[in-house]
Amino acid sequence: MRARDKVRVNALRTTLAALDNAEAVAVDEADLRGGALECSPVGAGTTEAVRRELSEPDVVGVVRAEVAERLEAAAQLTAPAHADRAARLRAEAAVLLSLLDGPSTA
Repeated sequence: MRARDKVRVNALRTTLAALDNAEAVAVDEADLRGGALECSPVGAGTTEAVRRELSEPDVVGVVRAEVAERLEAAAQLTAPAHADRAARLRAEAAVLLSLLDGPSTA
């Protein structure tokens, strides 16, 4: 990342965000209704929700979904004006696929 490879950095950042979202726990609608103010939790970390822990197959599934999303979006960008964006999406998909295939020597 020190080389500032924008394609690689963008692919990794968005995939890390997708993994972070996948770890989120669904909020029950009943939890959204607030109670009395005096019953509210107080202190650092008291409102933090426990996050799910993803297994390796879950992580691979999220990364594969990110690859599929990029390739699908690139396929839909058929206008010549969008050729650069489509190429960038395909390059990001290739970066993610290389991570799934194993460690690279680069």
